[in-house]
Amino acid sequence: MDLSHTPRIPASPPVADQRSLRLAVVTETYPPEVNGVALTLARVVEGLHRRGHDVQLIRPRQSAADSACTRGRFHEVLMRGLPIPNYPSLRMGLPARGALIRLWSAERPDAVHIATEGPLGWSALSAAAHLKLPVSSDFRTNFHAYSRYYRIGWLKRPVMAYLRWFHNRTGRTMVPTDALRRELELIGLRNLSVVSRGVDTARFSPEQRSDDLRRSWGVEPDDLVVTCVGRLAPEKNLGVVLRAFEAIRAVQPRARLVWVGDGPQREDLHARCPSAIFAGHCHGERLAAHYASADLFLFPSLTETFGNVTTEAMASGLAVVAFDHAAAAQLIRHGDNGLLAGCDDESAFVQAALDLAADPERRRTLGTQARRSACELDWDVIVERFEGVVASLIQPQGVPVQAWETVLGG
Repeated sequence: MDLSHTPRIPASPPVADQRSLRLAVVTETYPPEVNGVALTLARVVEGLHRRGHDVQLIRPRQSAADSACTRGRFHEVLMRGLPIPNYPSLRMGLPARGALIRLWSAERPDAVHIATEGPLGWSALSAAAHLKLPVSSDFRTNFHAYSRYYRIGWLKRPVMAYLRWFHNRTGRTMVPTDALRRELELIGLRNLSVVSRGVDTARFSPEQRSDDLRRSWGVEPDDLVVTCVGRLAPEKNLGVVLRAFEAIRAVQPRARLVWVGDGPQREDLHARCPSAIFAGHCHGERLAAHYASADLFLFPSLTETFGNVTTEAMASGLAVVAFDHAAAAQLIRHGDNGLLAGCDDESAFVQAALDLAADPERRRTLGTQARRSACELDWDVIVERFEGVVASLIQPQGVPVQAWETVLGG
């Protein structure tokens, strides 16, 4: 996930025939913090600003040296926060209902968008209700699914009850895939709209492949490099990657495994596979080079709401093996631009990885098709859809929602 910096917020004129909106965006994570929520939200904020909207970004202060950015029609408001246990680089916002009521009473936004459901997000929901402001939200993280990986399965039902309560009090909740929309509807969430994720195909490209980087891994030009990118944590199901790589190495002893990312499972993974390369957190061009310099991408997670690394790997021209879940289920056509395994079939995942490891020509064909598929995920299209969903909550009196969404490209 590329979170090398907070995206630039260039001054741009509004898109023709578009009403400029004042949007308050509330989140408990934002670049340079390293996670998919921060990345995608930053892209949306940048796109909204580029399309001529006033964006007020409300987030926790990330460090003592952190300062608010104000540039053109973009303005940050920093709130108090605390480090999240086990993830000291991330912070959780503290309750701030009164401060938000004062802020929005003095400078009323057209709508509030809440990206995270923590204490700051809850405060924003309460403050917006008090002021009768339209609210949209994101369902971005499967907190309820993570609980079983941290031996707190007993929290699954109350966490899901809270998330249902939270999102059903917003006018519209955005989800990244149609499959997740159906899943959430079955457990009682209402007013769901699918707004997918984009990918930067200029940055993530096969052209970023680096022979020097491959040599630093100790591999020859024809040696196979298998990679997995993301947080090294129990909920990512990384044991399946180890199983697949062990099967590959049994027939290709010179194959190398490269982990990109960090997290609480790093020491355990190193103990189980000491020959693996642990690249740690990578950003920007370095991250793009790590993708493109590999030959096969394995993504075993079953807890993602989307999985940005899937689209980044596809854009980088890699053959991808994943479970039939989240972004992979939405974007990968089995046998055409990648390979999918059933969500309950780890053996099929391992076999798919083994088959591609043995077939360089098929890897190249799938990677080429994956790149073509990723090039269709333009961020401007995603931002227009986001814009249309928010606009549907604040349409002028007497104008049908469908007409207002058409005006704003929804």
